[in-house]
Amino acid sequence: MAAGDAVLWALGRNWNMVDAAIEDLDAETLARQPAPECNSIAWILWHMNRVIDTFINQRLQGLEPFWITQGWNERFGMAENVPGMGWTPEDLAGWSAPDIEVLLGYQGAVRQAARDYIGSLTYDDMEREVTFPPPAETRDHTLNTALGQLVWDNVAHGGQIAYLRGLFQGMGWHR
Repeated sequence: MAAGDAVLWALGRNWNMVDAAIEDLDAETLARQPAPECNSIAWILWHMNRVIDTFINQRLQGLEPFWITQGWNERFGMAENVPGMGWTPEDLAGWSAPDIEVLLGYQGAVRQAARDYIGSLTYDDMEREVTFPPPAETRDHTLNTALGQLVWDNVAHGGQIAYLRGLFQGMGWHR
């Protein structure tokens, strides 16, 4: 077993569930907020992928995120420095979901980056210390615990997407 296999397995299972949950959803359903102060499926999907991009490229490898280097911010019609979290209800209300092709394109790019990076890790790499911002919450992690945090975040948001799919479309979608 390679060092990152368990992480990749957990992410892969979650990503399969998310893919099934968004399959065949129309633009209106993707952008629908279940209540005024709640996130839509499209926003959660964007956020999940922004987190993967930030973790894998920026925090763990010290690279600029694909959000900037591949111009995804432009395709989303958003600024380079828009935060992936901490949005107000007003921010959410003012956000327009992009076409599904843009959401899925960004998702594909960051998922592949995660697979490549995590798949390349050794057991020694997993013990390397990394520090995560933001400054108010900076804490030291090993690469292993940082990837655990990434899995936790992805599974939490994958569950939200799956729940919203069921709420909007009913049971029977997950196979």
